Amino acid sequence: MSKATEVLIVGAGPTGLMLAGDLAAAGVSVTVLERRTERSQLTRAFAVHARTLELLDARGVADELVAGGVQIGKLQMIGDAQLDLRRLPSRFPYMLLTPQYATEAVLAKRAEALGAEVVTGAEVTGVEQDADGVSVTVRRSDGTSGARRAAYLVGADGMNSVVRRALGFPFPGRAALRSVMLADVRLTVPQSMPVANAVREGIAFVSPLGDGWHRVVAWDRDRQLPVEAPLDLEEVRTITRKALGTDFGMHDPRWLSRFQTDERQVPRYRLGRVLLAGDAAHVHSPAGGQGMNTGLQDAANLAWRLAAVVRGWAPEGLLDGYQAERHPIGREVIRDSGRMMRLALIHSPVLSTAMNLLSRVAAAVPPVADRLVAKATGIAISYPAPSGTHPRTGHRAPDLELAPSTGPATGSSSATRLYEALRACRFVLVSRFPEVTGWEDRTITVTPAAGAKAPAVLLVRPDGYIAWAADDHDHNALLTALTTWVGPRQDVPST
Repeated sequence: MSKATEVLIVGAGPTGLMLAGDLAAAGVSVTVLERRTERSQLTRAFAVHARTLELLDARGVADELVAGGVQIGKLQMIGDAQLDLRRLPSRFPYMLLTPQYATEAVLAKRAEALGAEVVTGAEVTGVEQDADGVSVTVRRSDGTSGARRAAYLVGADGMNSVVRRALGFPFPGRAALRSVMLADVRLTVPQSMPVANAVREGIAFVSPLGDGWHRVVAWDRDRQLPVEAPLDLEEVRTITRKALGTDFGMHDPRWLSRFQTDERQVPRYRLGRVLLAGDAAHVHSPAGGQGMNTGLQDAANLAWRLAAVVRGWAPEGLLDGYQAERHPIGREVIRDSGRMMRLALIHSPVLSTAMNLLSRVAAAVPPVADRLVAKATGIAISYPAPSGTHPRTGHRAPDLELAPSTGPATGSSSATRLYEALRACRFVLVSRFPEVTGWEDRTITVTPAAGAKAPAVLLVRPDGYIAWAADDHDHNALLTALTTWVGPRQDVPST
């Protein structure tokens, strides 16, 4: 039986669930189709960086996730140098270690509470689009088949995306590292922080997951077996001892597998009414723990655009901005994570010593260290801005303190911080000047607290980036910015 919705999402991983929640919050009817019948406890991602935590904070779920994870205040560089994350200008000056299924759980609860439909045991087997929408064929876990139709479809179904393959999106790139070993284990000697090292024989990385389990990622240079080959815990122990000097008494694995890391990216994230996000659009080395973070940031960037188009106050061309902003970020993550992995695998003693020295120098120079930390955590991500615009345009909005709400005006907010105001998934106008009217259904107006360091007027996008800013109050310029970014003004009844 065919069932229609405004947006279909294939894949109930973090990217798909974040997108579903944002669309539902914006009043868009959305359905998520997931092949699995139950949520897996065995997932690769476990690092949540500061910028991603800020985006989760803007959705009201960061504190719940943080409560069950492990906060890491320093980030290991190549060699023994470390970057101090506590210097970050963020409410979250750390990296959070928590298994991917914990992130999925808080995002799923939010999405469903907002009205998104999540259908499990629904495997997409075909995709077709036309001028008016997209149709997918679905095989249910009980063997029956049906169809779903929507105005738009988003493939968030991972590296082996059915959506990407069905529509013939190319996925160029290469295999970067073969036969990487992955294990979730108990340790006789538990670790409170991640430890990693590379030696001639290979590499090993051990990290707490925050739930009593530890994740081990290892690679043996001399033992390159197919990903399908069985993996024994002793093999993981052996290379871990070579790289780290101990295996910490690892035992009782709940998961052992091999995988291959690829570096690939689709040239275009959009084809007509079909878009790709997360690993369906880009995959890369696990170095730096950027995978899930990049996918969640894809979702945040795409959601408000898709909602604006579906609700009819923005032209379809707004979706092209998703490609323009997120494709370069994906390409940069692939390049940087690949470079980190290749540097870690260099087994020349001379080069290793030189890299270790350079890392120590970089970590010891505050301006350099701050730039490296901002880049590694996503705080430094910004988007291109038109020539002549305010220098803050396109940059991450800081979590400004807000003055208490002074009245019941429609579209105002009682939030005490900017990222609390963003929880409505609308644009936020931060201004010390009188409110403008006509955009109350799409914007929230707030006033910065006294002493807050910010331009006189800020228009912040739902994904936490600055759309427009001004150092003084130019009413006509503000009206133009609102029309450009938030759509046509509503008719305001005369008084």
